[in-house]
Amino acid sequence: MRHIAIVGSGPAGYYTAEACTKTFGENARVDIIDRMPVPFGLIRTGVAPDHQSIKAVSQRYDAVSLGDNVRFIGNVSIGQDVSIAELLSLYDAVVLATGAPNDRTLDVPGDDLPGVIGSAAFVGWYNGHPDHATLSPPLNGDHAVILGNGNVALDVARILAKTPEEFAGSDIARHALDVLAQSSLTHITIIGRRGPHQIAMTPKELEELERLERADMQVSASDFPPVAEDAALEPGLRKSVGLLRTFAGRDTVNKPMRVTFDFFAMPVAVEGEGKVERLIVEQTQVDEDGHLAGTGEQYAIEADMIISCIGYRTPPIEGVPYDVDHGRFANQDGRIEPGLYCVGWARRGPTGTIGTNRPDGYDIVERIASDLASGVTDRSGDSGLDALLNERGVAPVYFSDWQRIDAAERDRARDGAPREKFTTVEDMLAAAHGEDAAR
Repeated sequence: MRHIAIVGSGPAGYYTAEACTKTFGENARVDIIDRMPVPFGLIRTGVAPDHQSIKAVSQRYDAVSLGDNVRFIGNVSIGQDVSIAELLSLYDAVVLATGAPNDRTLDVPGDDLPGVIGSAAFVGWYNGHPDHATLSPPLNGDHAVILGNGNVALDVARILAKTPEEFAGSDIARHALDVLAQSSLTHITIIGRRGPHQIAMTPKELEELERLERADMQVSASDFPPVAEDAALEPGLRKSVGLLRTFAGRDTVNKPMRVTFDFFAMPVAVEGEGKVERLIVEQTQVDEDGHLAGTGEQYAIEADMIISCIGYRTPPIEGVPYDVDHGRFANQDGRIEPGLYCVGWARRGPTGTIGTNRPDGYDIVERIASDLASGVTDRSGDSGLDALLNERGVAPVYFSDWQRIDAAERDRARDGAPREKFTTVEDMLAAAHGEDAAR
């Protein structure tokens, strides 16, 4: 029997568990360990609440958890309740699938002023993550500036610009919906250090912006290269650039909010007296080889809030080699050290889509199978972990407990919404134990 522990219950973790069941069959016992009492990680608290079709992939993960040889073990914190060294003594292989939940820092003067918010925190706030549910974004001003030219920046802009009615059918947290309904924002600026040809925005997300009821898109035609150069772009990027050209080429629509794309602008400082008041940017240029350089010309953008969507980092774990430069675990093709592996963003950094994690998970399991092929071990696996947690007074949440949380969240949903999430661990645990007070 092979005993495998997977730390993290997001897409990377579940695809790895699925691969284990297909590769080892009944000869494996897989424990998926998470510090939260609820599974699915990024699917639950990272994917935008109005993207319910993407969140539906969790149904595939349900099937994995309901198998006989996979357990979800929530409410267990690595480093606090159990160490990596202890897991390595209990399991034949330990896979770190912790993702990259921490914001990459902006690293400019003034980036610690109140009103500068990382996208992980802001997205966690509107998605009801317990770590960020108490965030108080300053939405009582006129202008929000978003840093970044990827889909996260578009998600944030869309959430800020939507009317309350446009959230119908979403699982946005009630506290965020109430605050956004009182927002006084009239202008959102999306800042990119490079130009339209270097964006990481997909057509679907840009098209969603175009359909917003109260917001008009604005792009300067002077930011684009000659249209003939679009032909050399990858098809998806070419379509995205085409949409931006459409925004630039149409007349201004009389709507109460505008979303402006400001390209070739590099943040150099945040200024304000006790809070964010303006962002200082330097104009940039990109040469034929794609190298970015500042021009020395600077200008100020008045701002009441700045949301930084410039990337994420995997949090270090004590005793695990870490690649500081790339913000991920140090690894060679997913191997960290004997018996210890990483997968997904914890392996490669925050790149790719949710689906990218599936082949990544299967690849890691192939490596595990190869590494274990010639060895015979006598690890205790799940029974050993249970005994250790019981000895320490740790009360795990299992998948059947999550099903009670899930049912309670669905029961308390507002009209038209799929669920109303619990936003504290305490309420999650109460629901897991069937306590009516959590409802």
